[in-house]
Amino acid sequence: MQPWLKLAALILVVAALGLPVNDLFRYTLLVIATVLVVAGTVSARVAPWLAALAAVGVCVLGQILFPAPRIEEGHNVFLIDDAGGGGGALAAGLPRAAFQLMAVEFDTIYPPARRCARDQVGCWRGQAFPDQTFAFSADGIFDRAAYSRRVTGIDFSDPLWLRLGFINELGYNWNSQVSDVVRARRDRRSLAFLHQWTLAMPWFVLYRFPADFVGSGLCWRGEVLWERADGNFDTIAHADMQCRTLTADDVGRDIFGVAIAHALAMRLVPTWQVRLRQLVEPGLALIGIAAALALLVRVRGRRVVLPFALIAATLLVAMFNDASFLGGLRPFDSGDDGLVYDGYARVMLRQLIAGDITGTLQGVEPVFYFTPGLRYLRAAEHLIFGESYLGYLSLILLLPFLVFALFRRFLPLTWALALTLVFAAVPVGVLFGSSLVQYIKWAARGFADPAAYIFFLAAFVLLLGRLGEGPRDRFARAFGAGLLFALALFVRPNIAPAAGILLAGAGLAALAQRRFRRVAGLVGGFAAVLGMALHNLVYGGVLVLFTTTAELPRLLQMPPSAYLAAIAELAHLNFAGEYVARALRQISGWLAGPSEMIAMAPLNAAAILVLVRVALWRGADPWLRLTALATLAQHGVALFYPGDGRYHYLTWLLTLLVVAAWVHGEGLVIVRRWFPRFSARVAKHPASLALARGLNSMSEMVEG
Repeated sequence: MQPWLKLAALILVVAALGLPVNDLFRYTLLVIATVLVVAGTVSARVAPWLAALAAVGVCVLGQILFPAPRIEEGHNVFLIDDAGGGGGALAAGLPRAAFQLMAVEFDTIYPPARRCARDQVGCWRGQAFPDQTFAFSADGIFDRAAYSRRVTGIDFSDPLWLRLGFINELGYNWNSQVSDVVRARRDRRSLAFLHQWTLAMPWFVLYRFPADFVGSGLCWRGEVLWERADGNFDTIAHADMQCRTLTADDVGRDIFGVAIAHALAMRLVPTWQVRLRQLVEPGLALIGIAAALALLVRVRGRRVVLPFALIAATLLVAMFNDASFLGGLRPFDSGDDGLVYDGYARVMLRQLIAGDITGTLQGVEPVFYFTPGLRYLRAAEHLIFGESYLGYLSLILLLPFLVFALFRRFLPLTWALALTLVFAAVPVGVLFGSSLVQYIKWAARGFADPAAYIFFLAAFVLLLGRLGEGPRDRFARAFGAGLLFALALFVRPNIAPAAGILLAGAGLAALAQRRFRRVAGLVGGFAAVLGMALHNLVYGGVLVLFTTTAELPRLLQMPPSAYLAAIAELAHLNFAGEYVARALRQISGWLAGPSEMIAMAPLNAAAILVLVRVALWRGADPWLRLTALATLAQHGVALFYPGDGRYHYLTWLLTLLVVAAWVHGEGLVIVRRWFPRFSARVAKHPASLALARGLNSMSEMVEG
């Protein structure tokens, strides 16, 4: 019952936090609570549960009865183009005086005579214009916002931390290299990790304050339009942060922050009464969660050291790679998959809110062209985490634990710890395609690959079962493994070969052992993969198993027919033939691996030989042999499709797993037999001894 009890405890935590969980304080509480619940033991007695329910209930009731005062916020991109009739929604919905001031400023910064041609590919004038006055915000889904959303405070030094979701709307996918209106810039050399991005799109934000904020100070750097009693606006620009006190005359009036000609930063300094009310909701959430955990969960301190260490390492890597991933909202690059997936998700959310369930399930495309899964995951993420990417961050936080679980299944604890720490904290794995930083890089850009690989690894961990026990004849665990494999393929269909072999091998083994519940679970869970074909048939009227991109020439770079043509050229001694050259480039790209460095080809080729050895090694763990076979099959994808590193991170991570297990089981024995003196010197080296002592200490802590 522990898995279900832990799930129920986490539901209590989420109830205390409330949805969406879109700020770092509540997200931190969620992460800490999750670690304690998963690492601990949850009580099965009725009395603690009743007390925990009461504590959380009081917390939620207090949040309802004593809410912090809310500020109405509306925001949007400011794009107008009179010649094309664009900007109509802005002109119709904004106060006339405010719109005219912003329009004049827009035309000054982007003169009509200098704008890119409307028919030029990538020009902003050929893209969408705002179709409503204020942009949709996922933060306002569960709230009755008059504009975009309702907020309790204002504090942003750049718009990435204001979390403006419209910057990744599908219609604003123009090319900054072509357009005179630039979407965003990034200074990768900057040491200001929190502020590497610059949002260059023209935009505005509107605030309307209730009477509770009279006496508070509104501070800003940049330009603000402050409404007067006559309905006109004063334009006030500050070169540095300066404040103005809100008076009774400002209640209910429009105050615009404008980021067209100037960068904008704003901060609200509330009165002490408002500040106290702002502390009630997070304070009650903290008290409710602490009470529930204290009543329900028992955990030993040593058991949470490794989880928190891995989480800290992951967050540190994410911060140095792209700090906006940690609670901000970066503008995805034009033309990138990330913008497409999030743009689709935002369309689906608006359909869901409008009650169009059929349109939501369609996922924008009647027949999938882009890999389908991530758009649905993004939509679910915005429902739970609002206008942020904390859902994808949560998947990334899970990744080191899955890697550790797999290494631990085939290796001693010290080896598993060492390899996991190298994966998470030492970037040497970049050369072999087995480093956490690679997954974080593409996740922060909004690509689907890391999510698919995480679901695959989670499925594999469930499939393998616990260390020392092997897979049990349980329907639920097998169903979960099959469903996670289906979800992995839903997000990235190109990992089908490895998933198919692992499931087939596990199913045949279960049949041989007469574990029919396990077989039924695997089949039932994985049957969900047919949902892609069903979607294409229902919405598009065609039978396409996954997506229509599988046979595109630019993706299927070397079909089997091309290899046959290369063999024919070799048979005619045409060593410089077109197909021979194509085959050599494809194979070289495959052996170069995710690092895309040809110098890695010999090492990668040796690793593939180890895969073959393990697959044929009768003395190896049967699961390890099956893993080697699945990995070899997945390597076959690189012989036909592009060799870009992100497509093959999972393949090379599984390769590392098999190679490490082979080194421990057979490789070291060979080295000691062939090079006894060298092996003895390495074993007695002070660095080796210190490393062994450190890993042994960590092992004792983990086991304790």
